[in-house]
Amino acid sequence: MLRKLAIITTHPIQYYAPVFKLLAKECILKVFYTLGEQNDYDSGFKRAVKWDIPLLEDYDFEFLENKAEQPGSHHFKGINNPTLIDKITEFNPNAILVYGWSYKSHLKALRYFKGKVPVWFRGDSNLLDEKPSLKKYLRRIFLTWVYRHIDKAFYVGKANKAYYKALGLKPQQLIFAPHAIDNDRFSQNRLEEVKELKKSLNIKNEEILIVFAGKFEEKKDPEILLSAFEELDNNNVHLLFVGNGKLNQHLEAKANMRSSSSINHARVTNKVHFLDFQNQSQMPVIYQACDLFCLPSKGPGETWGLAVNEAMAAGKAILVSNKVGCAQDLVVNSLNGFIFEAENKSNLLTRLQELTSEKGNLMEMGDQSSRIIDNWTIQIQSQIIMNELNAIN
Repeated sequence: MLRKLAIITTHPIQYYAPVFKLLAKECILKVFYTLGEQNDYDSGFKRAVKWDIPLLEDYDFEFLENKAEQPGSHHFKGINNPTLIDKITEFNPNAILVYGWSYKSHLKALRYFKGKVPVWFRGDSNLLDEKPSLKKYLRRIFLTWVYRHIDKAFYVGKANKAYYKALGLKPQQLIFAPHAIDNDRFSQNRLEEVKELKKSLNIKNEEILIVFAGKFEEKKDPEILLSAFEELDNNNVHLLFVGNGKLNQHLEAKANMRSSSSINHARVTNKVHFLDFQNQSQMPVIYQACDLFCLPSKGPGETWGLAVNEAMAAGKAILVSNKVGCAQDLVVNSLNGFIFEAENKSNLLTRLQELTSEKGNLMEMGDQSSRIIDNWTIQIQSQIIMNELNAIN
């Protein structure tokens, strides 16, 4: 007899939908979306975002009415679903998996179902940005209370596991379910489209391309990458920024200003490129076109960085800061890339110089990335969740 699993999450997300599809093949699944009917505006990208891959196929779901006065996933009171408890009770699941606690309805569900139904939790928070303070002490007390209402947590990696342990969860409550993306979609060969992209940017095959892809926001610190690139003594390297955000105009203006500020900086004019937000179907081409993917985040809040998974699935070398949540798990210094100290431009520049000295080395590192990411799949994540569901008496 198939087990029933209820999932509580805010809205359809491109990283979660493939997992839900797999789970739906093995159990009776229903996903309860709490933010309400879809709103395509993304505050980080500063634009409407409508993903061009299906996010609502092959599994059962329901958009719950959100009665919040100011609906949104950016604040606790932004999600208020008066019918959530009744809807879950009516579905009568064998277990409930909650993605994120920091919304009124989600926390209410954790508290209500504790002791009635096995309550599981999924999140990717860590302590990488935590600094000693009274606020930190008080927050830990509060979070310890929150997590008393869950039975198990599916942790995504080492930093996330350390977070749960610090907040009182016991080893037997912690189950590793790797943070993952649809690796197959990013590894499928898109060579002809890659050639077209490089041609449009006037990038030769023998040249090296560094890519930053994501929201242009302070926590991701794309500016430090631009600044370090300007000082990189290598005319064979290009830098491509892909995305949008509040730093968009600032970055483009800075690139143009620097490129025209002196003769020494003139090369930047033709070596720094910008592409607007690219949808999911196009992102594999972006990653496959590059030789090195860089995520220089300084935090707070870069809890994982699934773009790194995507770039690794495309077989690329990786350069990340030590504030990126996945760094400890996915990046091995000198093997498939490097980890540098966040906000340290000198350290970043040193790593860039080392990595871009020989394109062949980047290709070898990319091969290592492919091998590492083979163990971080949505299939493994789904199976681990199913193992726990089937083990319920």
